[in-house]
Amino acid sequence: MYIIFEGVDTCGKSTQINLFKERKQNIITTNEPGGTSLGIKLRDILLTNKDPLSLNAEFFLFLADRAEHYKKVIAPNLGKNYILSDRGFVSGIAYGLTNGIEADLDFLIKINRFALNGHLPQKIILFKTNKKLIKSRLSTKLKDNIEKRGIKYLLRVQEKMFDVVKASGIEFLEVDSTWSIEEIYSKIEEFIYD
Repeated sequence: MYIIFEGVDTCGKSTQINLFKERKQNIITTNEPGGTSLGIKLRDILLTNKDPLSLNAEFFLFLADRAEHYKKVIAPNLGKNYILSDRGFVSGIAYGLTNGIEADLDFLIKINRFALNGHLPQKIILFKTNKKLIKSRLSTKLKDNIEKRGIKYLLRVQEKMFDVVKASGIEFLEVDSTWSIEEIYSKIEEFIYD
């Protein structure tokens, strides 16, 4: 089963994915961008490039990463393992829309489906955070280019993520990032293994 964990930076996705990797069998963990050798290079361009890219160029780099990620990581493991991805097409579309990409949401979902060779994830875990929590967690880490855009920006991205998930028609679980780590783990475990 292919499952994506979505939410803005510092919401707790990575913590939960790591717990599942430690505690469960048949788990493959990965991330977007960066789950392949090409993805690592694209991630570096997207998150640390000093010369800002055009909106379309940035969006298409995310799509290129997604296509490569599907071919090298997702497809070989479908039907054999639980594939937990830290981000996926939801983030790609939500950040694109927040940044000003002018395209219809249905079209953006279709081109992401194309990048994923027709295979959108079966389930989505969607983390919801708030201004106070983001501020607290960002204060303890070095910020990348996206995090430097600020808390208001991240909250706008979060709103778009909810729009994308609802439009996708994929089964999803909304997780409140203020819950305890174990409470979140338990809710996700129940949702995944339902």
